[in-house]
Amino acid sequence: MQLAPYACDPAASRGRRYPEAAAPTRTEFQRDRDRIVHSTAFRRLVYKTQVFLNHEGDLFRTRLTHSIEVAQLGRSIARSLGLNEDLVEAIALAHDLGHTPFGHAGQDTLNACMQGSGGFEHNLQSLRVVDQLEERYPEFDGLNLAFETREGILKHCSRTNAQMIEASEPDGVANRFLYNRQPSLEAQLCNLADEIAYNAHDVDDGVRSGLISLEQLQELPLVEGFRTQALASHPHLGAPLQARRLLYETIRLMLSAQVYDVIAATRSALEAAQPCSVQEVRGLPRLVQFSHPMRQQSEALKAFLMDKLYRHPQVVGKRTLAQQVVEELFALYCERPHEMQSGFAARVVTLSSIDPGAPNAIPRVVADYIAGMTDRFAMREHQRLTGTILFD
Repeated sequence: MQLAPYACDPAASRGRRYPEAAAPTRTEFQRDRDRIVHSTAFRRLVYKTQVFLNHEGDLFRTRLTHSIEVAQLGRSIARSLGLNEDLVEAIALAHDLGHTPFGHAGQDTLNACMQGSGGFEHNLQSLRVVDQLEERYPEFDGLNLAFETREGILKHCSRTNAQMIEASEPDGVANRFLYNRQPSLEAQLCNLADEIAYNAHDVDDGVRSGLISLEQLQELPLVEGFRTQALASHPHLGAPLQARRLLYETIRLMLSAQVYDVIAATRSALEAAQPCSVQEVRGLPRLVQFSHPMRQQSEALKAFLMDKLYRHPQVVGKRTLAQQVVEELFALYCERPHEMQSGFAARVVTLSSIDPGAPNAIPRVVADYIAGMTDRFAMREHQRLTGTILFD
């Protein structure tokens, strides 16, 4: 497929931190996608959760299935807009590599533990994974991904961390956070595909869990309109035993409508702005977008999920236990670094010998270790070190 002039061309990539010869059969972004898929961090995503903890059911979404769904939505939209599908796929598959076990509960707790030691941002951690923590190649740490992929992975970044990255990588992936510029359209697209995916699958998982019902969802115009449409086209879905099919068809219609809305709204924005290059895109307002009505409906769905699902007493109860696991593991590893796996324990020894007075050396290694854990490994480690079983 021919790329639009404002798409990222792999032949014009800003390159890798460590120069490498071009691959004979793959573009730079295809190569990045393959490196991500074969990474250890990517495999761990299968046992990291979204809303429901990994032991609560086999059919709930994990970070891995979510990333695949984001990649599918992103590629579909990119194809219609003339954007680089391979870059979109690479960013989508890597965007959650830095997430902790136990979803946002783990992330928030680890950030609280790291106050005074630089804090914790899962987007920055995803960049650390691909830049430093993966150990696969003899010539460098990390995966040595192309600039455009790394830029897309760093979806959010505090000003303090952006300044830190900029100091070591001038005019690099964090520069836009300091000068209020935009990333590539492919990166913008992944941000929105991420939102579309998690809204849809949290509706599905929420109903499957029994914590929310299709009847409750009828108060949302975005959902109710497509439920009504599904019933009009397939009246038999109104039977009690067809409730699951009705939900699937409602979500399918909702996803399709959101995808088509993004394509139409973004085309209008591109026609108005007329960017002729990726560099022009960076200086413009965000162009990949919903229409205003769809944005309002999407925000209403997010608010509903926050109120009815994420703050449901059952979810909050599990969140409290997850926070306890992360908090206690952090304290234990900081006190007894030798309890970590050998590679991380060795990093503590190395960093301490290089700069014995560095206050953040041990906490950052501990944060890297915990962030890389799966839900079930974190549970096992907590039980091993404390003798306490928190999850039934």
